Amino acid sequence: MTTAPQPVEQPEPLWRPGADRVAGAQVTRFHAQAAEHHGAPAPVPGDPVASYAALHRWSVAEPETFWQAVTEWCDVRFSTPYERVLADAAMPGARWFPGATLNYAEHALRTAEDPARADEPALLHVDETHDPRPVTWAELRRQVGSLADELRRLGVRPGDRVSGYLPNIPQAVVALLATAAVGAVWTSCAPDFGARSVLDRFQQVEPVVLFTVDGYHYGGKRHERADVVAALRAELPTLRAVVHIPLLGTPAPEGTLEWDALTAADTEPVFEQLPFDHPLWVLYSSGTTGLPKAIVQSQGGILVEHLKQLSLHCDLGPGDRFFWYTSTGWMMWNFLVSGLLVGATVVLYDGSPGHPTTDAQWRVAERTGTTLFGTSAAYVMACRKADVHPGRDLDLSRVRCVATTGSPLPPDGFRWLHDEFVESAGDMWIASVSGGTDVCSCFAGAVPTLPVYIGELQAPCLGTDLQAWDAHGKPVVDEVGELVVTNPMPSMPIHFWNDPDGHRYRESYFEMFPGVWRHGDWITLTSRGTVVIHGRSDSTLNRQGVRMGSADIYEAVERLPEIRESLVIGVERPDGGYWMPLFVHLAPGARLDDELLDRIKSTIRRQLSPRHVPDEVIEVPAIPHTLTGKRIEVPVKRLLQGTPLEKAVNPGSVDDAELLGFYERLARERG
Repeated sequence: MTTAPQPVEQPEPLWRPGADRVAGAQVTRFHAQAAEHHGAPAPVPGDPVASYAALHRWSVAEPETFWQAVTEWCDVRFSTPYERVLADAAMPGARWFPGATLNYAEHALRTAEDPARADEPALLHVDETHDPRPVTWAELRRQVGSLADELRRLGVRPGDRVSGYLPNIPQAVVALLATAAVGAVWTSCAPDFGARSVLDRFQQVEPVVLFTVDGYHYGGKRHERADVVAALRAELPTLRAVVHIPLLGTPAPEGTLEWDALTAADTEPVFEQLPFDHPLWVLYSSGTTGLPKAIVQSQGGILVEHLKQLSLHCDLGPGDRFFWYTSTGWMMWNFLVSGLLVGATVVLYDGSPGHPTTDAQWRVAERTGTTLFGTSAAYVMACRKADVHPGRDLDLSRVRCVATTGSPLPPDGFRWLHDEFVESAGDMWIASVSGGTDVCSCFAGAVPTLPVYIGELQAPCLGTDLQAWDAHGKPVVDEVGELVVTNPMPSMPIHFWNDPDGHRYRESYFEMFPGVWRHGDWITLTSRGTVVIHGRSDSTLNRQGVRMGSADIYEAVERLPEIRESLVIGVERPDGGYWMPLFVHLAPGARLDDELLDRIKSTIRRQLSPRHVPDEVIEVPAIPHTLTGKRIEVPVKRLLQGTPLEKAVNPGSVDDAELLGFYERLARERG
């Protein structure tokens, strides 16, 4: 007699959206319209999970029809019509909306055309010392019009590069939109980047205009940047103009232009009508092992991808206030600015994430009436460890969604957020999202109509054919595989700057599986349709053939109150051996004694795998990160394998390059 297979026990969701949220969500209304007018499968009554799954299958099976439906839903203004939606689906090199012309900035400012909203805030600017200061839609449009006119007077033409060495302030948004209005190409770095790091980026694209500040305030301190600005001016020979923004109140240096003079006129903006694939901005990879990749994305590709992401996935629209803690050196700043596309008020915070106290970001949300609160997984875990209670101690009643990115949100982060808000905001939606600078968007994450499971992203995004592939290029479900995207996305890079034959572009994403985007993350697609991110596949831990993502180790180890942060590396030895050290940055007052060592190892053994208990646990003064806050794994691995420091990592891409000397010395000692 055979026994029928027992069904796998399904976990209970942490949260389910209420019926009102599901009914009112933009993705619900979009689905109904797509079914009525574009042949999408009809929604399944009373079953939002099945409805979304059907909509997603259609969106990747019929990409031309799906993206046409998105442009109609979001009222994209094509000044000349497109010949077809997707003329060539080959990757790299997909051709979207040939023949169409449009302008990103025109869409970002169209709310200002509505007299009923012209005097509402488009931007709310907050720093460490002041209450929110609004910039209305009408004022934003006026400043963009004035600055765009001045850029044209300076000889800036479509395709020229305009750069910003700026913090997260309204002037940065105005400069980006004025650049886009002219058809020039925007690129920015945060002022905490040193001169070498900025030059590694800006010298590649040869800007003709540079917007700068004299300094900024962070952590309660004044940080002057006059010397860095002088170095940039000296090392960027293509500059025709430098614009001075006196955040610290210093006079404009000789030979520079003053911001206020360039934005004083009452000039109606003129929006250059540009081909869909005209460059909009250049973003940069972290550049930990060489010059950062200069990633070029298009006006139209970013426009339609961000409209889809912000309206259908983030459920943002007029009346919302959109906050994400970011700097101008991270793709999330560009994504945040795109909140203007859907008529949301964008909250700009220029300051430390934890000053004067750990709850600083939550206080920004309270002061601004934020409705979508975006932050990093690391900040959530820091709040949990610091015993912060935002749901209890602050009025966050307007927050409908807390979203995280930058690294996988550990299960304890989900639980902490849920428990914090279960009484004050029982319908709090927790959205962990994952994407990349490379596409300036998400592959998987937020869906307002779906349940949330602990440790999991809700679903792949619409129009994104996300799959997990094994080493043979076969899709797997409920197993760890490489994150791949088998259909083009509109916001994929049109090219890298200074990569004329496309070699570096192909090498970055298409070498392992030709014609298929391989992102470099390990993921699991579950049979329930959710997604689990395990960390970077190029730093995967492989013990005796059993692979594990570093994020799984971090999630387990950093639950221990003595561990502030950790870094785990798997090093293949020339003799065929494998060395797996775990580096730990301890909390104040903690000691790496035998008792703590035993608890670290037993935690990994019990919760994860006996094979992945580290060979050594080594205390370090701090964990090195990229300038955008990601742990540096691969360069440390190369150092431990004996690669010289100057070849293993670009020191200018690291938040504290001196920390790398520790790993280099350790490699010599163990060599």
